Amino acid sequence: MSSWSLSQLLASLHEDIEQRLAIVRKSLHHPGSKGDASENVWIDMLDTYLPKRYQAAKAHVVDSHGTFSQQMDVVVFDRQYSPFIFKYEGETIVPAESVYAVFEAKQTANATLVDYAQRKVASVRQLHRTSLPIPHAGGTYPAKPLIPILGGLLAFESDWTPALGKAMNKALRTDLGEGRLDVGCVASHGHFFFDGTTSDYQFMKEGKPATAFLFKLIATLQFSGTVPMIDIEAYAKWLTKL
Repeated sequence: MSSWSLSQLLASLHEDIEQRLAIVRKSLHHPGSKGDASENVWIDMLDTYLPKRYQAAKAHVVDSHGTFSQQMDVVVFDRQYSPFIFKYEGETIVPAESVYAVFEAKQTANATLVDYAQRKVASVRQLHRTSLPIPHAGGTYPAKPLIPILGGLLAFESDWTPALGKAMNKALRTDLGEGRLDVGCVASHGHFFFDGTTSDYQFMKEGKPATAFLFKLIATLQFSGTVPMIDIEAYAKWLTKL
């Protein structure tokens, strides 16, 4: 019988994330440096544990109309089917069609942060996305419907007492439209997700929130399907505007 413990392995994943976020909070005092380091902890976790069809990065999102989002703390995007990812001197720009999820990442969750995250998520969902018919040996499949872009919030701690309760639920429910936050994690306390069957938020206050959040995100992405076939010519037209 093997001496490996699956429970311990999963617990260790969370403990690593929580410890790294705690070190950032205690050790870095410059707000910009602290923010960048916190984002990097989440990005590293997602890049390591999400299936390789996904990539996570701090990025801007752009559409074929030339509209850019604000810089998003964490963008989960496709690397298997989507071309046109621009990266230069630490700046990453991805086409709107390639985006699966966007997250705002901060040290502490509160009503102000939820509102800010909702507005940033909405700005990405409002971007134009193309979808082309897909040719195959027997003809052409119709253009795929656009997949929903997940929005979320990542934090180490919470300003609310209790950390995940009525106050957080009230803040999250202020925008159930384009700014809706579908899934998130407060690493010291638990994770949450929007339950489409009940149109309400579920708050899970389990002992290993980062691991539970990761599994919930992967499960949700499994039902998102694949990003649409991007109309690269719609972007190429901008070459004539230089």
